[in-house]
Parts: sequence; structure tokens; C-alpha cells
Amino acid sequence: MSAFARPLPATGVLCGIGAYLSWGLFPAFFGLLAPAGAVEILAHRVVWTLVLMLILLAILGRLSGLRHLGARTWALVAAASTAIAVNWGVYIYAVVSGQVIQAALGYFINPLVSVVFGVLFFRERLRPAQIVALIAAAVAVVVITVDYGRPPFLALILAFSFASYGVIKKIVPLDPRTSLAGEGVVAMPFAVAYLVFLGVTGSGTFVGYGIGHSLLLMSAGLVTAVPLLLFGAAAHRVPLATMGMLQYLTPSLQMAWGVLVLHEDMPASRWIGFALIWAALVVFSTDALIRVRRERGLRMAATSDE
Repeated sequence: MSAFARPLPATGVLCGIGAYLSWGLFPAFFGLLAPAGAVEILAHRVVWTLVLMLILLAILGRLSGLRHLGARTWALVAAASTAIAVNWGVYIYAVVSGQVIQAALGYFINPLVSVVFGVLFFRERLRPAQIVALIAAAVAVVVITVDYGRPPFLALILAFSFASYGVIKKIVPLDPRTSLAGEGVVAMPFAVAYLVFLGVTGSGTFVGYGIGHSLLLMSAGLVTAVPLLLFGAAAHRVPLATMGMLQYLTPSLQMAWGVLVLHEDMPASRWIGFALIWAALVVFSTDALIRVRRERGLRMAATSDE
């Protein structure tokens, strides 16, 4: 029976929904961290995520994995750390500066950028539907550029940095937990140095704004790690096509937050640009579903012939 006809594992689906809902609610969380600035929040996110991941690896008995990484693996981990730090930093900046809608645009564009990277780095071939989706996305970016009076730099940086992170994670020879811990090890000296600088100059917010604020900054590690662990659990239980559909929960929630809660400006021209992006994603996702169903059908037919 096709995977589309079988009932999906309830636990896997719930984990996937939990991960994408959590990421979609990040604007609400980071908004609570004022008056901390974007870089300070990023530094705390790096530090406390690493602390949590090291504790998790210790519990699982996998800390030794970090001690035996080769130079090439560490180079890949450092590249991944740089890409995700840029992504996290720009996203936090978008939230604290009231540009959540542009951040949502970045995550709507991200799957299409990943397709382009697949062609560039893994010599994947574009199918006609993917070409149509990419053209529609390019037109959408032009429309939004005209609307803003400048390219949507935050959205583009978010899309390209996360797509780059995905490329690196595809080739790094580590499980996600060890890789994330390694990325934190690379970024930790920079994060700690910046937090020390803030403390010495008296411009930090970790101390002096109450225990509640300090705990919120520390909880950035938990807020970062939990969705990643839920995502990992879902990825092992749910078909890839289903995960591809669930991923749009995140930018949809982010956009809803920007429009309904922050009341960010959304003129008609910007709606047109987003409509083009959504049309591109419909074409892209439909093509992916058809291809997965066809491949599953062929595999089942081959199995039945045997």
C-alpha cells in the first residue's frame, strides 16, 4: 500500500507539527527578550544551546564523538556554524526590529533556494515544474523589491544562509546532535567574548533587569534545542513529502504574527509578491508529491513482480 494511503504515525506527525509550530512562534519568544539587542540574544542562544547539547550528549554517552573529529569534519562543522549563526542573527534582528514579515518571506523562499543549491552543488536536474516555480519566485522577489524600494535583503540572507546550512549538513559525517554541539563549540569563544565585553562595558542586559529576564535569555538554549529534537524524531517517522508540507507552518505563523500582532505594513503590491511566492510553492510542492507517489508506485510494482 502506498505511504499516502497508510495512516501516518501519529507520534511522528505530532513531533513534526510541534517542531514547526515552535519555530513559527519564535517571534513571540524573541520579542520577550527586550531590551537585549540582537547580537546579545544570539550570543546567549549559542552559549545555552551548547550547554544543553553537551548535557544531552553526556547523558547519551556520546561526548567522546567530539574528541575524535578530523580536521575536514571540523572544517565542515565550522562552516555550518558560520551559516547557522548568520541565519540566527539575522532572524533575531528581523524580529527585534519589527520586520517579521520579511523574515517569513525568507523561509517561504528557502525551499526554492535549496533546489538551486541542489543543482549547483549536487548536479541535480531541474524538472519543468521546478523551473516554473523558480521563475515565479524570481518575479516575486522583483515585485517585492519594487515595493520596498530595495531588495528584501533580510529575507534573501535568511533563505541563502539556511540553504547553505542544509548543504553543509548534508555532507557533514555526524549525527544532528553531535553536529549541533560541534557548531556550538566553534561559536562559543566568539559568543563568550562578546558577552564578557558587554559585562565589562556595562551594556549587557543579563544582569540588572531581574531574574525573569536572565532566565528568559538562558531559556534560549532550550527553545532552540527542543524543536530540533522534535524535528529529528519526526524525520525518522514521517514521509519526506509530509515533512515538506508541514514546513510551511513556520513562515505562515511568522507572517500571521507580523500582520495581526505587530501590524506591519502590507500594501497591495507586497501581497502580490507573496501571492507569487505561494503560487511557486504550490507548483513546487505538487510536483514533489507527484514524484514521490510515482517513485513509490514503481518500487511497489518492482517488489510485487519479484
